[in-house]
Formats: sequence, structure tokens, C-alpha cells
Amino acid sequence: MQQCRQPRNVGRVRARALIGDAPQNPPSREVLDQLEYIRQTMEGATSFTAVPGWGMVLLGTTALATALLARSIESQTNWVLVWLAEALAAAVISLIAMVKKTGSIEKLASNIPARRCALSLVPPLAAGGVLTVVMMNEHFYRALPGMWMMLYGVAVITGGAFSVRVIPVMGICFALFGTAALGFPAIWANPAMAMGFGGLHIFFGLWIARRHGG
Repeated sequence: MQQCRQPRNVGRVRARALIGDAPQNPPSREVLDQLEYIRQTMEGATSFTAVPGWGMVLLGTTALATALLARSIESQTNWVLVWLAEALAAAVISLIAMVKKTGSIEKLASNIPARRCALSLVPPLAAGGVLTVVMMNEHFYRALPGMWMMLYGVAVITGGAFSVRVIPVMGICFALFGTAALGFPAIWANPAMAMGFGGLHIFFGLWIARRHGG
């Protein structure tokens, strides 16, 4: 009797079947750590793009409303307190707008460029707070609007290094306008604040909303 010969590729088919059926080992911890490192490196090299365009427009609108309200305030101390309340409201609006654009506060907090941007904003803003107290004690109220806009512009420039390109440009505009406003007479305080914190925020907010989304 002749022995039945199996096709030559039967062995290969069986080998492939055995290989395909063999359980695959899960990636090791070292591989996962390397992947996580690559992910963090790529994320750190990106820019913070969750800049709220329409939120910035809202900031400008509230600044204009505050400038109208502040015109009727005679006490210089109360005038400063009103604008400090506006600054606090602006910070809350900005945070809400960024969380909305990012998707969640967890995503915003875990975003490396966002953390770097926030840390870069702190020193100039903290310096502005200290100088505000000093100037109020010395009754040097006339220079407050210019100082606020100048240091806010510096904060935006430093924080904008980790964001889209238009943000540092906005910071430069604030810094230049604030520097010029240092020489304005006291009667121009509210118009200067309206043009700076109101007009510049609205202009660049519309620009960002158009180019980078709301």
C-alpha cells in the first residue's frame, strides 16, 4: 500500500495555527513606563491650545462694565477694590472657559503646557499685588492702571510662551499700553482701563475664537 502523502504546506499551516493560538504576553512594566515617558515628552512639547476666545471676549465686556461703574466712585480705595473684584471675577471666568474648552478640570490640570503656562503667570501677577498694596499706602493711585496693565502684559508674555502665538502678541500690546498709561493723568484712569482690559481682551478674544475656536 502506498502511504498517503500530506501536502507540503500542512506543517506550515499547523505551525501558524499554533502560533496564532498561543497566548501573547502582556507588555512588561518597563515597556509601559517607556510609553508613558514618550507620551509625556510629546505632550510637554506641544502648546496650550485651550485658550478661551469667547471667554476672553466676556472678560473684556465685564471690564467695560466695571469701567462704567467705577466712574461714579469717588473713594480711591473703593475704586481699587472694585477693580480687584473685577480681576477676581475675570480669573473665575477664565478658569470656567478653559475647563469648558478642555472638556474637564482633570484634563486641564493634567495638561503639561497648561501647568507651565499657569506657573509662568504667577510671578508677575504676584508682583502686581504687592505693588498695589505699596502704592495704596503711598497714595500713589494715578499709576495703578498703567502698572496693572504692564505687569499683566508681562504675565501674558511669559505664560504665552507655552500657548498659541497670538497670546504673547497680546501680552506685548498690554505691556506697551500699560507703559504708556503710566504717564496718563488720574482723570484718564477709567478710560485707560476700558481700552486696555476691555478693548484689547475683546479684540484678541475675537481673533482667537476665529482662528483657534471658542
